[in-house]
Order: sequence, then C-alpha cells, then structure tokens
Amino acid sequence: MIERGDSGNRGRYHRGAIAGPDPAVGFLTRGQIMESRRVFLRSAAAGLGLGMGAGMAPTPAAGADPATGGPTLAVFTKHLLGLDHERIADHLAGIGVTAIEAPIRPGGHVEPARVADDLPRFAEVLKERGIAIAVLSSGINAVSKEQHTESVLRTARSLGIPRYRMNWYRYDMKRPLWPQLEAIGPRLDELVALSKEVGIVPCYQNHSGVGMVGATVWDMETLMRKHPAADLGWYFDIFHARVEGGLSWPVQAKLTRDRLSVASFKDFVWDGKQVHGVPLGRGLVGPEYADSLRKSGYAGAVSLFLEYLESEPRDAGYLARAAAATRRDLEVLRSWLS
Repeated sequence: MIERGDSGNRGRYHRGAIAGPDPAVGFLTRGQIMESRRVFLRSAAAGLGLGMGAGMAPTPAAGADPATGGPTLAVFTKHLLGLDHERIADHLAGIGVTAIEAPIRPGGHVEPARVADDLPRFAEVLKERGIAIAVLSSGINAVSKEQHTESVLRTARSLGIPRYRMNWYRYDMKRPLWPQLEAIGPRLDELVALSKEVGIVPCYQNHSGVGMVGATVWDMETLMRKHPAADLGWYFDIFHARVEGGLSWPVQAKLTRDRLSVASFKDFVWDGKQVHGVPLGRGLVGPEYADSLRKSGYAGAVSLFLEYLESEPRDAGYLARAAAATRRDLEVLRSWLS
C-alpha cells in the first residue's frame, strides 16, 4: 500500500486503498455500486441543472485548445516522479501530450529551493517537444520563506505558467473549527495579493478527508468569495467531490462554477470502506461532470490524473503501461468533453 498523498507528503490518500466510507453508497457490493451510479449520478446532475461557467478569462497558455476550441487537456505528471526531465518529456511527447500539470513542490520534478535554476530548464526541455505547463502543482498555501513562495510564483509566471494549485489548509480536529477557518483568511488574502502582483492565479482544490479545509467546498468558499474570480480560482476535483459528497457532488460543483479555473478528472470504486483508483470511466466518476463543462462552453484547463498506476516509474514495463493508460484515459476524457 502506498501512502504518499497528492501533496507529495505522507497521508491517507494514495494509489491503492483510501480509508473512509461513502455516505451515499455505504457498504454495497462493487457490482451494486457500479449499477447504481449510472442512475443516481445522471439523475442528480439533471435534477440540479448543473452548468459550469468559466469564471476566469483564459490566458494564451491555458485557454481554449487552438485545435479544437475546447478545454486544454493537461496530464498531471505525479506518476512520473523520479525520472529525469529529458525522459519525462520524451515519454509525454511519445504519447502526444501537449500540456501538463507539473508538481513543483517538495519531492516534485523541481524542488522549490532550486526553482529559479531548475524550472526554466525543465520548461525548456518540455517546450522543445511542444509541451506547455498549464498548471503548476505547488506546496504553497501562504507567503513564506519556508515555502519559497515568491521565488516559485515569479519564476513560474516568467515562464508563462498562468495558474498554480495551492497546497491545502487543514483543521485540527481537537479544536473548534470556526476560529481556525477565520485564521486562514489573512494568510489567504496575503497570498492572493502577492499572486495578483505577480500575475499568476492561485487555485484551491477540494480534497476529501477528515480535517481537510474545502472538502465540502462551502467552508473555503466563505473565504474565497471576497476575492474576484480573476484573482482566486477553484480547482474542482470530481473524484474527491464524489468521495466526500456522494450524490451531492453537483451542489459542490455548482458552488465552484463562477470561479472555476481547473477541472480535474480521476476515477475510483468503493470496496467496503476502501476507495481504489481505477481507469477513467470504470468507476463512480462518469461523464456527467464533463458533460456539464461541455454544455457551458468551458474552455479552461482540465487535468487528468493516473494515480491508479501500480509500481514505480523505474520498474520494468512501467512506462509502457503508463503510456497505454494515458492514451486510453485521454481518449475517454476527450469523448466525454466532445
């Protein structure tokens, strides 16, 4: 079992089993779940009339795909951690990937302390193969020397990267929640102000789990709504919305629509109390959210995750399996969005 969370730190979310019951489906068998979700998800989405508005004007680096006029499809490259930059770029180019979400954080493709030197080199290697960084996945949730906030943001913007995914805020479950949420406000405000000065947009991800601020969207939105959508966006993750909210995910999605900056796709199934990542379209994440994006004319960034892949990038045969999985999931996602 791999316990490396999406932030690159140890945590409860990982490629294999993820602890936590689904409030919508409880302890149904996997077969019952697969049958139920087709009915429930479609009825939930239709009943709420879900539509996603592109709350932010697209930038040249991550707006509509010039070839299709639709969203820019990016691949989150966490599954390639440990490979050198040349090998990452060659692998992606061989699949036909033209945009990525790059983890530039502790344990990522570039360490924050070396961002001024190493990120331009990585970006150039990608550019030589026709690949852009549409989203930077950061370890940043405050303006601080420890997070190398200013250096990361200024370097990213100088390279034309228009937005970054923030690190999350967490509650201490042994203390009252509201004072903790209120204390986050000034830190967020300072980060938004610096980001606006630099010219890059911070995006906050809804991540499921006990203690995760923004897991249900409502709490974080109370802090975000004071800022213009052009200055602070949502990174809406349909996987985590389904894990956290079950059938109520359309409510969460609708709350984020006016400041949607990135839409993220990955899939899963419940097995008792555990969540297992699966290829896109084979679990509880169906085409409903993608369909709502298409109908709204959304033309921002879309990020595809492949965290269900087992083993590590240096293992024999891994890159061939990763290439096949990426091609397949991109084909599914394109079909949903077209």
